[in-house]
Amino acid sequence: MFQNRQDAGRQLGAALAQRRLTRPVVLGLPRGGVVVAAEVARALGGDLDVVLVKKLRAPGNPELAVGAVAEDGRYVLNQIPVAEEYLAAERAARLAEMEQQRQRYRAVKPRLPVTGRHVVLVDDGLATGATMSAAVQTTALLRPTRLLVAAPVGPLETVEQFQELDAVADVVCLMTPVEFEGVGQFYLDFRQVSDDEVVALLRGQP
Repeated sequence: MFQNRQDAGRQLGAALAQRRLTRPVVLGLPRGGVVVAAEVARALGGDLDVVLVKKLRAPGNPELAVGAVAEDGRYVLNQIPVAEEYLAAERAARLAEMEQQRQRYRAVKPRLPVTGRHVVLVDDGLATGATMSAAVQTTALLRPTRLLVAAPVGPLETVEQFQELDAVADVVCLMTPVEFEGVGQFYLDFRQVSDDEVVALLRGQP
């Protein structure tokens, strides 16, 4: 059990420090993943940035992911049947949200180049892995020297999916519980994170 995202990030950073990464770029998945990523970046002496991805929500059940879409429009789908018309509308809505986030975040911090660098993708937890999969796809195209996936907690089957990807050099997950209902059950404090908090972290404010 983690106290909060900061606690999870400190523990995750300690585990990643053993990987001997060189000047890593730590990319957090907004919004909660950025709080974890900020602590990881501090632990590794790396640079903090974001990678924009959004969950594609199931009809009538916004907590259930049918897939995820990245800022560049690339998307991944889970094995959940969804009407093509609904999927197109949901994808467009999430891309519009990301454009608003992009404008706000990039006004504070321009995108860091990752080509030829060690890159760590960080979220506050893995569930289906859809959003992280979209993040892997879009980041791998930028040709980092080494790409790692890191999260405090996630089901073993999801972790194994990333371990099998050629684009991913390593996966670091501190907890892989058998009983997994959702990421929030492994945090004492799992309150929502605002865009204001992400902006503050990108500015280097604690």
